[in-house]
Amino acid sequence: MITPEVLQVLMKEVEQEDPIDFADLPFEEDALREIVANHLCELAERLENFSVEDRQVTLMAVAAKLVLENLVLHVQLLRQHGIPLSGEVQALLNNLKGKPDE
Repeated sequence: MITPEVLQVLMKEVEQEDPIDFADLPFEEDALREIVANHLCELAERLENFSVEDRQVTLMAVAAKLVLENLVLHVQLLRQHGIPLSGEVQALLNNLKGKPDE
């Protein structure tokens, strides 16, 4: 089982490729990573008694929810600041709406 400390290190490594913009949040970045790492490790412990298939489905559902939440927040921020959506984001949203590429 991965420890929260190791997970935090891995999170930082992933962020090197795709940095997170913490902007001006009134929180320490490492403190936020610690909260998230602890939460995910607790979730992983609870999943230990699940079957492999149930564990994979649960983790996919959690990941899908986080990606959706991230997309929604990203679009909200862009709209709030009057920034047009990039072609990639617009194409994704059109695809989700069932519209062909415009």
